[in-house]
Amino acid sequence: QLQASGGGLVQAGGSLRLSCAASGDNFNIYAMGWFRQAPGKDREFLVAISWGGYSTYYADSVKGRFTISRDNAKKMVYLQMNSLKPEDTAVYYCAGGATARWPPYTSDFGSWGQGTQVTVSS
Repeated sequence: QLQASGGGLVQAGGSLRLSCAASGDNFNIYAMGWFRQAPGKDREFLVAISWGGYSTYYADSVKGRFTISRDNAKKMVYLQMNSLKPEDTAVYYCAGGATARWPPYTSDFGSWGQGTQVTVSS
């Protein structure tokens, strides 16, 4: 199970840090990712991190502004979001999957959290 938290309301240019807590025995072998979905839009891949944290893969839309990290001992994944823009407003989801493919496909993520709302005001 995955549970995302840390969303909220922030002004444009501000920062937020999202957290994703995992339970279960397979976290250490899971690639983890963050996605978002804005109203009326398709789910969008943002970033993935390999099971050991050695590899990351970012979508162009967030590269240079967002940073993913993980702490396997705590079974946590984080998304540091800086320089937020109104177009970053969405529900953010963390996801995990046991995959050897890199970068992973969206279909490789079989476990999903419930989402946390991020709203960026202009």
